Parts: sequence; structure tokens; C-alpha cells
Amino acid sequence: MTRKIRLGAFLPGGGQHIASWRHPDQPVDGATSLEFHKRLAQTAERGLFDAYFLADNLSVSMGGGVEGGNAKVAGFEPVTLFAALATATTHLGFIATASTTYEEPYNTARKFASLDLISGGRAGWNVVTTATEAAAHNFNLDQQLPHATRYRRAAEHVEVVKALWDSFEDDAFLRDRESGRFFDPVKVHPTDHRGEHFKVKGPLNIPRSAQGHPVIVQAGQSDDGRGLAAATAEVIFTAHQKLDTAQEFYRDIKARARGLGRDPAHILIMPGVSPFVGRTQAEAQAKYDRLTSLILEEDGLALLKALTGGTLDLTGVDLDGPLPDVAPTEGMKSRQALIRQIADENGFTVRQLYQHVASARGHFTVVGTPQSIADTLQEWFENEGADGFNILPPWLPTGLEDFVDLVIPELQRRGLFRTAYEARTLRGNLGLPFPVNRHAAARAAQQAAE
Repeated sequence: MTRKIRLGAFLPGGGQHIASWRHPDQPVDGATSLEFHKRLAQTAERGLFDAYFLADNLSVSMGGGVEGGNAKVAGFEPVTLFAALATATTHLGFIATASTTYEEPYNTARKFASLDLISGGRAGWNVVTTATEAAAHNFNLDQQLPHATRYRRAAEHVEVVKALWDSFEDDAFLRDRESGRFFDPVKVHPTDHRGEHFKVKGPLNIPRSAQGHPVIVQAGQSDDGRGLAAATAEVIFTAHQKLDTAQEFYRDIKARARGLGRDPAHILIMPGVSPFVGRTQAEAQAKYDRLTSLILEEDGLALLKALTGGTLDLTGVDLDGPLPDVAPTEGMKSRQALIRQIADENGFTVRQLYQHVASARGHFTVVGTPQSIADTLQEWFENEGADGFNILPPWLPTGLEDFVDLVIPELQRRGLFRTAYEARTLRGNLGLPFPVNRHAAARAAQQAAE
């Protein structure tokens, strides 16, 4: 089969750009409107996207600190939202974020297994370690855990969740009325995990789905994040401004995976791209300029503070001067480094920097025609920069509709993107293998040896 671009749609209901809620096309209550999220999901499915992707915040962030700015001060918990949206779609996958730092593996395994069953095998779990002091304060901590500790906990957390998802073999449930046998106890397995961070006996009280278990997604770019992704992830959401850094990341992850005995083709790397699409370059630039003009200074500064670890005090700073030095924090180290790189490489002032990252917070922003945007995506895809992309429309619904109506047909014309869904599960549409239950595999290997 010819390799195709995979596409995720990153669609916070309040919009992506920190000023999106001020755009006349964007519903001001989009973040908490189920009907609006349904519209977005159905538009993404019309565009044949692989999945609807959502981040999650475990604290309130005032101003421009998160996608959508003030429009994201309050919103839905993503797994709950996706359970509702699954009933309004048939093929679109749903990738929700959940924190390994502030959740127990049993709860995580249970809620994602539930979403996977409700959706018919269309769930994915975006594994994050959650890097803010504000979140720590909501979970019985005075300060967030050190970066290295968070990643050790994350690795163990994922290990336990995957073991719990294998509690029932695929054919464990007989449901035989005549014999009275509802399940085969031989095919139910405890977890019996004892580690540095967790003790979990199991088994999980939810069976496997049509895709085996949810797709595992990860978004870290630090060395610890790369190690976790190479060992556990099936899809990686990453941020790059240039093809050469995307290629370095792509090749490094694939090499690490190969070194761990994994098939590199079974790890899909999907950088974030925020597109401003116009039928002409001038129209695209006008859309970008209009949204940029709506940024409030205080929101721009709040965004930079959040992206640089939460400690940078920009009070009274010259907005037309350079970004001050920022001390390292225990927050998102890779994103802090990327923001500094963007500022230095472009010679941006503080104002220019927050305008540049307002749409995608460090992900790649492209402003152009369907043809020029397709050119960029094709170049990255065909030159070891990406297996696909997470599309971050700057404002909604128009930004998503522009991509679906203008860019998708151009990608299809070039033979780079599907014209129909290949499967009913997320794993199937992404071209990822079915995860054989570990206990069934062990029994089959034993029988083969005998």
C-alpha cells in the first residue's frame, strides 16, 4: 500500500489562537458547547481526518496561557466529551490527554477502555506528565515533581495501564446462555504490579475493544520525553519550526525505537501545523493579519510566561525589545528551549515573539494557498520530517473548514491522502498493527514450543 499522510485535528472548542474568541466567526461559548464540538467532529470526519485531538488542563489559566486564551479558562474534560462525540460519528478517532502525574493507572486504563468500547475502537490516549505548579497545587502538592521523576512515573504508569488493558483476552467472554458460562476464568489475568510509584493488583473490570486497546500517543521532546516515546508511543505529537529539526527528531525517534526492538513504521510522527488558508497568498495573509490584530498585550505576555516555564516576569518589559533570559524550570523543558530558539533565530522582539507563537504555541504556522501549504506538507512527509500532521486551525469553525474544503482536495489530487476511510477503528485507519494480548501470545508460544 502506498504510504499516505495521516492527519489529526486539534480542535479546542474555544479556538487555537489566543485571540480566536474575538474573531466574529468563532462562537464565544465554543469551549463549553457540546453542539459546537459535534459540528467540529463531523467536519473533521467529512475531511477524513484520522482523529480529533484534545489537550487538557488541570488548573485554571487566566489570559493567554493556553490555546484559545481566555476562552479556555473553563472547558470539558476530554474523555467525557469524546464519549458524547463518538455517538455522533462513525470513523473519526478520538485522542484525549490524561496525566500520568496526577492519575492512577487503574483510573486511566478504565476510562480509556470505556471510551474505546463506546466508540467501537476509536480511542487514543495522549500520555502527558503535566508541567505546571498550578496543577500541582490542585493535587495535594506544594510544587510539581522534578522533570526526571515525572518521566520515571510516566514510564511505569504506561506499563501498568497496558498490562491492565490485557486483563481479559479477546475471547474471554463466552456469554453462553445454554451452558451458563459468561466468561472463561482461564483467560482473565491479574496485573500484580509492584513498582517505584504504583501497586496495582488488577484485573481491570473492562474488556478489550475492536482495536485491542487504545492507541498510545505521546508529545514529549526532551531527552526523557524521546526515550518514553520511543519505548511506548504509537503516535508522537511534536513541535518544529523547520524541516531540519523535524528530520533530526524523526530519525532519532525511529533509531531509538529500532534499538528497542520496535518496528519504526509502527511509530507515527506528526508535527503540529497551524494553517491560515487563502485562495490567494494575499487572502491568507489578510486572515493572519486580522487575527494577529486582535491579540491583547496582556494575553501575549501571559502566553510567553506559560511557554517559558511560568516564572518569567514581563511586567514593565519593553515589548519592542528582546526576550529576557529565563532561568530553567521543572516545566516543559523542550518547549522552553524552542521558544528561546524561535526568539533568537528570528531576532524577534517580545511583541513579535508572542504574535508569532499566538496561533500554535511553538508549532509550525503556515500562511498560504492550498497549493503552497500542500507543498510544505509534502516536502516534510517525503523527506523524513513527518508521517503525518496534527492540524491546529487558528480559529473555528472557519479555519477547519478552510483546510477541509481547500487543502484536503489538493492533497488527494496529489495522491498523498485518502479518499475514503480504510477501517472502522483508529488503529486501522492509522495503519497500526493490532496489539495481540500478551497472555494469549504467551500461551500460543508455549503451545508452539511443545
